[in-house]
Amino acid sequence: MNAYLAIALFLFGMLIFGLANIVIAHLPKTYEVKKWKVRCDECGHKLSWRDQIPVVSSLLYWFHCPYCKKSFSLRYALIELLGGVVAVLLYAYYGCNLAWLTVFLLFADLTIIFMIDHDTMIIPVGLNIALFVYGVISLFTMGDFVQLSLTSRIIGMFSIALPMYLIILLVPGGFGGGDVKMMFAIGFFLGWKATVVAFFIGLFIGAIYGIYGLIRRKMGKKDHFAFGPSLCIGVVVATFYGNQLMDLYLHSF
Repeated sequence: MNAYLAIALFLFGMLIFGLANIVIAHLPKTYEVKKWKVRCDECGHKLSWRDQIPVVSSLLYWFHCPYCKKSFSLRYALIELLGGVVAVLLYAYYGCNLAWLTVFLLFADLTIIFMIDHDTMIIPVGLNIALFVYGVISLFTMGDFVQLSLTSRIIGMFSIALPMYLIILLVPGGFGGGDVKMMFAIGFFLGWKATVVAFFIGLFIGAIYGIYGLIRRKMGKKDHFAFGPSLCIGVVVATFYGNQLMDLYLHSF
């Protein structure tokens, strides 16, 4: 691995995920970017563009508000750090090419979905549209890494989304509409095998989280929680191992 390129990609990843922080904070409120005004959570002071430069501003002020000196939430720094790590790990897996860029941007989108759904239990439709767009782009950028037929991709759009939609009709509130749209969109990227794997991984993680919440009495039996974060983790795993896991399962019979 080229060390200098890895460092550059790490900084690039932090930069993009720093921008993701801004999207996470404002997209649930409005799609109008011109209305996105970042303020300090403690003093309410409006932060200028110089105070919002991803990575640079965080390091310059050492993760503190430049006006009231209160520390920012550690979450912002962790998300930026995650972006750097993701960029380097994907570089090690794919190399520096269009496949790397496609999956990196997809994972950035998933990170935004994860955090917004965790905070608001809503997945903005624009983020799901972006997932589908990355699927279309992958037709031209990931042929050397993933051999998926168009048929598999189209089936993937309905293989999980349709059963989830039917469950909603039978059991209102069984799943969120955003979750259904997310699995519909990501199905074109993953194909049907990996989409099914992603869903069941998400279902398993969601079940563990629900049981944990009941044991710790943080939620009741009838309480709802965001399922999108669990699905996002499932999609990340399925991106690399989904087809292999499904083939292993089918061959076991």
